[in-house]
Amino acid sequence: MNHVVIAGGGLAGAAVAFALARAGERVTVIERSSGPSHKICGEFLSAEAQHYLTRLGLNPRALGGHIITQLRLIRGGRVVQCELPFRGLGLSRFVLDEALLHQAEAAGAEIRRGETVSQVSPEIRFLATGKHDIRPARRTLAAPPEDLVGFKLHLRLIPAQTAQLSGAVEVILFRGGYAGLQRIEDGRANLCLLVHRDRLAQSGGTWTTLCADLSRESPHVGARLEGAEPLFERPLSIARVPFGFIHQPEPGEAIFRIGDQACVIPSFSGDGMSMALHSAALAVRCYLSGESPTLYHHLLRADVAAPINRAMTLYRFGRGRVGQMALMQGLALWPGLMRRAALATRIAEPAWITDAVA
Repeated sequence: MNHVVIAGGGLAGAAVAFALARAGERVTVIERSSGPSHKICGEFLSAEAQHYLTRLGLNPRALGGHIITQLRLIRGGRVVQCELPFRGLGLSRFVLDEALLHQAEAAGAEIRRGETVSQVSPEIRFLATGKHDIRPARRTLAAPPEDLVGFKLHLRLIPAQTAQLSGAVEVILFRGGYAGLQRIEDGRANLCLLVHRDRLAQSGGTWTTLCADLSRESPHVGARLEGAEPLFERPLSIARVPFGFIHQPEPGEAIFRIGDQACVIPSFSGDGMSMALHSAALAVRCYLSGESPTLYHHLLRADVAAPINRAMTLYRFGRGRVGQMALMQGLALWPGLMRRAALATRIAEPAWITDAVA
């Protein structure tokens, strides 16, 4: 029996741990959080993500996932809406990651919590440390990340706003960035926001002043945030996320990179969790069949390159004032384009792994 060490117990790492433990491997997960923790994530589960969770024996709806069937694009006081081409779910990483870790542990995996991995040791076979790099296995980026700052906060909206948000995911465009808002379990709302550091500074440099500024810019945001109760002591934050990154395979690689260590799609697409789970399933299949990490990375790249590149094209077009106005105008005339964009930024269904978990 091989001993497989996985660095990181988030979505991708826990999925690999469960699948390998079910297959009879001796598995150890090294997870830096000492208990359940929140992650900076839009917390949107698309059809692919739900497929992979069901394949792992988890029912995200039973965990409290909020059904999402509509997509709203908002800029200022203007709203464009369409039906999603699939049924999404809103479910927090706090709940989902912990459920997967418990499932992996029940299958026989050892979960070592409150430990950090400062460097790559020969024992580590799967690198699932998310957006956090470790030496000497740092991701090699084609270009430096943009100077963007990401925030995440769970909120308890007032009842009227909670009802209006029900069943929808909202993507809110504003000068210097965008935000995503949706309901998750227990009636909560998840607000994720990405802003250029210059806009943050112009708004006063703090979360509070930024929200006040955005509320003035967008009546929709102001209405959603009016009377809302923050459920964290302070918002989570992160900087310089390398959107568009796809790991370039190299000959003789010894480590399977999964999740954000393998690829990072722009967050507005809502497909980050799906790609993490897809990478985990593909890595497990390659590992159990004796294929190399190099081949795995080539296969993953073939699956994710097109949706990531399309998402990056949309992101670049829509980050400026002119592009945002053109998007709103075009989508108001042809709302069906939003459905096409939602499908174009996802892993194609023929690439989904459908064989049973061992």
